[in-house]
Amino acid sequence: MSHKAWMKTVPTENCDVLMTFPDTTDDHTLLWLLNHIRLGIPELIVQVRHHKHTRVYAFFVTATYESLLRGADEIGLRKPVKAEFGGGMRSFSCEEDYIYENIENELYFFTSQERQNIIRYWLENLRAKQGESLHNIHFLEGQPIIPELAARGVIQQVFPLHEQRILKRLMKSWVQAVCEAQPLDEICDYFGVKIAMYFAWLGFYTSAMVYPAVFGSILYTFTESDQTSQDICCVVFAIFNVIWATLFLEEWKRRGAEFAYKWGTLDTPAESIEEPRPQFR
Repeated sequence: MSHKAWMKTVPTENCDVLMTFPDTTDDHTLLWLLNHIRLGIPELIVQVRHHKHTRVYAFFVTATYESLLRGADEIGLRKPVKAEFGGGMRSFSCEEDYIYENIENELYFFTSQERQNIIRYWLENLRAKQGESLHNIHFLEGQPIIPELAARGVIQQVFPLHEQRILKRLMKSWVQAVCEAQPLDEICDYFGVKIAMYFAWLGFYTSAMVYPAVFGSILYTFTESDQTSQDICCVVFAIFNVIWATLFLEEWKRRGAEFAYKWGTLDTPAESIEEPRPQFR
């Protein structure tokens, strides 16, 4: 089932995460899971849709702004603080929500990636009670329901939907703007810190490669054809590479720390052990 086909069936504003099922899924399975989500995660808004071309059912999942605020508090989402309250980044707290930037604007306070992370956290922490079962699947007490159903093939896919408006803007400011600086803050807001940090490193590495490329070209141009000159230039270029690599690593440590501080991950503790992905074998 193509992601693009589902993206055209509903406005993105009404759906953050999409959950699809095989075309052989019966009504009992859909109702069982729907009731568990609505009872176990009342913060979520779930709409059931049927894709007429593939005859596949899907859950369109989103949440209200107030519910997302409580979810941000629950997972300790780090958000920028207003300058009059000290600035910087701080884990979100509903009790002090007034100190955070853009808290009054529910359209811009959460990025799409943050909304989807909160909803994903809720879905992955929907846990079974003692003795619960679905058909021939028997759950242990406290076992995550949705990862197990995905591993058994009951759930076909769980994935976030893109926002076409932001993708078009990134297409112009990033993909098509070859000679301009990467919009790393926009990349971070939409794709998350890990993706943004990768492209920050990739851009920095690409720029840093100019120096050995230029120096190596100069050596190649002026090197004599005799073996002695080639040996000397080889040693010189090796020494240059050692110095360049050392400076590159030290500069990236500084640059990476700046990005980590800016994006609020400098002092973030290591992630706890997560459940293995259902698709992993």
